[in-house]
Amino acid sequence: MKNKLKFKFDMRAYTLIIALLLIVAIFTIMTNGDFISSRNITNLTRQMTVIGVLAVGMTLVIVAGHIDLSVGSIVGLTGGIAAILQVWHGWSTLPVILVTILAGVVLGLWQGWWVAYKGVPAFIVTLGGMLIFRGILLGISGGQTVAPMNTSFRAIGQAYIPFALGYILLAVLIVLGFVSIMRKRKRRADLNMTVIPPVVDYGKMVVFSVLVTGFVYMLSRYQGVPVPLLILLVIAGIFIFISRNTTFGRHIYAIGGNEEAAKLSGINIKRNLLYVFILMGALGAVGGIILTSRLNAGTVGAGDMYELDTIAAVVIGGTSLAGGVGTIVGSILGALIMASIDNGMSMMNIAPFWQYIVKGLILIFAVYLDIASKKKNK
Repeated sequence: MKNKLKFKFDMRAYTLIIALLLIVAIFTIMTNGDFISSRNITNLTRQMTVIGVLAVGMTLVIVAGHIDLSVGSIVGLTGGIAAILQVWHGWSTLPVILVTILAGVVLGLWQGWWVAYKGVPAFIVTLGGMLIFRGILLGISGGQTVAPMNTSFRAIGQAYIPFALGYILLAVLIVLGFVSIMRKRKRRADLNMTVIPPVVDYGKMVVFSVLVTGFVYMLSRYQGVPVPLLILLVIAGIFIFISRNTTFGRHIYAIGGNEEAAKLSGINIKRNLLYVFILMGALGAVGGIILTSRLNAGTVGAGDMYELDTIAAVVIGGTSLAGGVGTIVGSILGALIMASIDNGMSMMNIAPFWQYIVKGLILIFAVYLDIASKKKNK
């Protein structure tokens, strides 16, 4: 049974990769190859980083059986706070970053308290938060665009890693990947668990290494690996470890899978839900910092509609809205798919209203596939 479930999850991941490759192929043909130019790939990765960071946090929220409609407003408000502190009050970059992330934690704490300890549905709390946080942003900024940011702050969203350092990090990543596979296989063998043939494990890692090397090469042909992409990868790595290898991560999946059973097992439901929303708030602040840095300004419209793109990315990535099922890797792939669609349609000069229609249809279809798969398994 375990092998069967694992096969299904792998198939979902492969389906996402195939869908992404198909989207890339279509837009490459339609744009006469411009879609896969080094410059456009770099721009694409920079565009998807904010949604990617938000998708990491949203994955935990939805896996826990809840939703957060306020993430776009959190991005806007925290980004506005960063801009106001630096431009109007002259703060240096490091204090601005720390206070901005702290502000995101406070916003997440506020919402998590209502959801976890007061029993107000997350849909209502975060819908209210979406309006409240946007209103606060309008109030503290006076409806103005706050700019420009310091050079050091702009580097967060606009700088690139030197070519040599990019390849060094790539080599370290590949080595760690092979070491991780070796340790996992040894651990399973020591526990007398089934170990799949080495050609499968190492073969997948070889394919991954080739693809990532090609990706880094394409980025290096332009200006190098964007700093925002590195931030996203570090955050994703941390949260993948948390979700897979910590008690907190296992508890979140248990709560989303069956809250009553999790409660009877002794899991502190309220505390864990509070932590989930705090983490979402902190990641929203990180997204706000990256966006403000990239735009070189804090604007009242920053983060508008990001909550819908984030939820769509997470659902497309295979996270079930019913809770208990989902992966961070899938959500990041979903974010990349959404960004690719936006980018490709913009390059083809397709009217913006079609972009909204296409993304809406994709979201509906993704949810339908999730529901259909559940019915099939019953």
